[in-house]
Amino acid sequence: MNTRNTTISRRLFLSGMGATLTAPYIIPAMALGADGGTAPSERIQLGCIGTGSQAKGLVENAIKHSQARVVALCDVDKNRLTEAKGLVDGYYGDTACAPYSDYRELLARDDIDAVIVATPDHWHALVCVEAARRGKDIYCEKPLTWSLGEGKAVVKAVQENNRVFQVGSWQRSGEDFKLACELVRNGYLGGIKRILVSLPNGGHAFWADSFPAAPPELDWEFYVGPAEWTPYHPERCHWDWRWWMSFGGGQMMDWVGHHGDIAHMAMDWDTTGPVEVEGILWEPARKRNNLYNAPEHYQFILKYPGDVEMTVASAADMPDQFKACGEMGTMFFGEGDAWVYVDRSGIRASNEALLKTKFKTEDFRFRSQTNHMTDFLDCIVSRETCIAPVNAGHRSASIGHLGKLACMLKAGFKWDPASETITDNPALNGMLTRRYRGDWSLEA
Repeated sequence: MNTRNTTISRRLFLSGMGATLTAPYIIPAMALGADGGTAPSERIQLGCIGTGSQAKGLVENAIKHSQARVVALCDVDKNRLTEAKGLVDGYYGDTACAPYSDYRELLARDDIDAVIVATPDHWHALVCVEAARRGKDIYCEKPLTWSLGEGKAVVKAVQENNRVFQVGSWQRSGEDFKLACELVRNGYLGGIKRILVSLPNGGHAFWADSFPAAPPELDWEFYVGPAEWTPYHPERCHWDWRWWMSFGGGQMMDWVGHHGDIAHMAMDWDTTGPVEVEGILWEPARKRNNLYNAPEHYQFILKYPGDVEMTVASAADMPDQFKACGEMGTMFFGEGDAWVYVDRSGIRASNEALLKTKFKTEDFRFRSQTNHMTDFLDCIVSRETCIAPVNAGHRSASIGHLGKLACMLKAGFKWDPASETITDNPALNGMLTRRYRGDWSLEA
């Protein structure tokens, strides 16, 4: 690399100006001191919004990277915020990490280069859009947004502000998942006609006899935020928010950004989607329950151009052909009897020789990086596209949003992936986003 690149300041690059001024060049992380000798003033300054269990894992990953430093945290739960600050301060050996209860105050800091967003789903869009407009690069947990309309807004904000974005669909960085996708993309199974995506059975059940006041350390009004007003209950927040559909989408939306995302990754569908959607099954938990409304069983079918059909369902409702391979994952069927199955336990194929394929020089290959956070931090410096970019996260979440709508209506509809609209029943398009509560708005 041309040594003159090392004299360009990190802040110039992270602001987006450097990427324009030096378009022919890519600055390696080592040029900014990622070899272990990074000066404090040259590190990527990170903030983390949301400090629950998922955020803890992400922060523990980020603070181990010498080219980055976590300088700020935000949460509406003071106890969780204090715990997270203790974790960061203990690692760095000081008390410099600043705590915030309002994400907008954290994003207003000009010295923060990037943020990790690990809030409940219903907060993703507002935080990400504001972060992009504030010039921050973003790592956001999956699913990208609570609704399809929000996803479109996030993509727009990220692209307009030239931000680096990594969705937390970390399976994209896994070796087995990359191999499965490379086999499919390069035609080693022949043409793909059928895909099965199995997600966890979902839907917790809990009966609440009363709804107590929120504890003083938790700002429940802010927690609910843009969602429909929801009474507080200790079993309805933190990890268990995902079973309440105003905050999350149960196991279906939690996991469609993993196994459904791998289907899109393999088929090169990161900027497109299905053309037809049919809802088959939507069944809430049958136990006595007044606290959660996420489905326990669900199934829907997506049809894509080229006569490709994908079935997404809870594990218990998958065809026996899938269950013979595993419980949760993604399965591709090619020509003849060829198939490939991949999940977190490994990769299997109809012919073991497929898994030992010697790829050609001209074949498409993903980069070899297997640490999802490292990929994000490297791309902040190089301004390259992350392995799980914003458009990919939006399109993989979209199949969950569309499937949810079709299943709840017990109907089917035609979808235009270019305009992202329902074409045969336009009245349904109003259900693809939500009306925010109070003064919350995605508008600038």
